[in-house]
Amino acid sequence: MSALKAHEVARYLQNPDLSTGIFLVYGPDHGLVRETATQLLRHFEGKSPDPMTKLSLEGSELAADPSRLAVEARTIPMFGGNRCIRVRNAGKTLKGILLELLEDMPDAAIVLEAGNLPPRDGLRALIEASPKARALPCYGDNSETLGNLIRQTFASADISVDQEAISSLRETLGNDREITRSELEKLTLFALESKNLTREDIIALCGDNAALAIDEILDAAGSGRVEKLDDAISRALAAAIDPQRLLIAALMHFTWLRRLRVDVDAGKSPREALDRAKPRPHFSRKSSLEQQLRLWNDDNLSSASARIYEAIAHSRKTSNLAEAIVHRALLAVCVAAAHH
Repeated sequence: MSALKAHEVARYLQNPDLSTGIFLVYGPDHGLVRETATQLLRHFEGKSPDPMTKLSLEGSELAADPSRLAVEARTIPMFGGNRCIRVRNAGKTLKGILLELLEDMPDAAIVLEAGNLPPRDGLRALIEASPKARALPCYGDNSETLGNLIRQTFASADISVDQEAISSLRETLGNDREITRSELEKLTLFALESKNLTREDIIALCGDNAALAIDEILDAAGSGRVEKLDDAISRALAAAIDPQRLLIAALMHFTWLRRLRVDVDAGKSPREALDRAKPRPHFSRKSSLEQQLRLWNDDNLSSASARIYEAIAHSRKTSNLAEAIVHRALLAVCVAAAHH
């Protein structure tokens, strides 16, 4: 089958079933697109690549003269071997010349890099329909694939990292494979001597101190600490943390508390409910979270979630008032907690 599923791509890269042909690597994760294309080319180039067989082109170069791709693909290397051609930012202007190449495929591996293409896109449809081509979709890492990548990276360097630290990395990384690789490499270098990474190390080194700032806001709001909440929100906004991000994090937090409250209402203590939570909260937050589970019942948590949801909708309609909406909504929730 010419079109692979996203979860099949990693396995396919280990043993591509074509030695020549056209390979379309596409998707919204641009870092993963580049990484996948590079792996494909390394496979086709072999262990001792000949520079004369390799060529990299830009889609913009070929847009004005698509026939150049056919000329390059049919050029026989001086010292033998197959041509390996990489085309970055490939577009539908190449469709005609690619169809010509597929009808009489030369001894070449042509790897096309593209962005997120819908199923009806002409370039994608052409590749998926041909037995001489393969389409490899590259979508952002999900929680499972990101977790596996994190564990494999640190295991290969014999670095110990606990589940809480991995959870923090999942929150920080995953949108772009290239950025993810870069951040993991930085963390690996940091821990080469100590062979250990903590959540605090990860948050500090990955530049996402926003995670700690947001936790501080959530715990202040959920515990009814009005003065602490106001200071925490002001610091977060001064650090350019998006108000929408704060509200969405708050909605997720109170929804999560509501799930834990089910265990408490069933007879478990707040500590037992937190110990069963997945992912487990950082130990530094347990005391505050236990207090929150004692303060809030299911009805109150439902009301708090509804208030925050309304604030999210309101802030999207009037983005210029988003900061004021965050203050008002979370302060109302905080005051409610103080009176429970």
